[in-house]
Amino acid sequence: MVNLSTIAFDADDTLWHNERFFKLTEERFAELLRDHTDANGLPKRLYEAEKRNLGHYGFGVKGFVLSMIETALDVTDHKVPGEVIRELIDVGRDMLAHPIELLPHAQETVEALAGSHRILLITKGDLLHQERKLAQSGLGDFFDAVEIVSDKTPDVYARIFAGHDGGAEGAMMVGNSMKSDVRPAIEAGSHGVFVPHDLAWDFEHADAPEHPKYHEIADLGALPDLIKAIG
Repeated sequence: MVNLSTIAFDADDTLWHNERFFKLTEERFAELLRDHTDANGLPKRLYEAEKRNLGHYGFGVKGFVLSMIETALDVTDHKVPGEVIRELIDVGRDMLAHPIELLPHAQETVEALAGSHRILLITKGDLLHQERKLAQSGLGDFFDAVEIVSDKTPDVYARIFAGHDGGAEGAMMVGNSMKSDVRPAIEAGSHGVFVPHDLAWDFEHADAPEHPKYHEIADLGALPDLIKAIG
């Protein structure tokens, strides 16, 4: 077995909070449309629009805002007031500018592992927003490479890990999404570590794999000991 030489981290809701801002914005979205449509079924309509638009806009705040606007138009038969659209745009800008708040043990764990392993950041979403969040996080100097991708698939992980010593067999992917961080990384040949987060987008749900390279920890503070145990 190849020893672990590369540790890759997801960003949103693995190293810093993210989904909480989407949830708060969804609540504001419902408030803005309360006087213009029946609120029943609104979350489902928005979720359907988000999934439908992933292929057009990708992941992130910008696609989310466009999906809110599309949903607002659809559920009101294009009668939604212009000031509501204006506020949805403003809410999106607020999301893009929101300060970064690191999750517990994120900094100490990344910093500790940077002294013994090659550390990668593999995240998906809007390029400018992800770069801004990384810069604000204070973690940027610890990463040997940063990959901002349109989606996370086995082929993407295989390509990224192939560029580092040990390849996928000597790599570990750490993240809060079973669908995007864990399962495809394991399919590519690496270890996959699931770190649950209290909030998770429905799209990212998937069953845990039955695989010897699958691991689950309560928080990032447990990661160094897990890595030592694997070798």
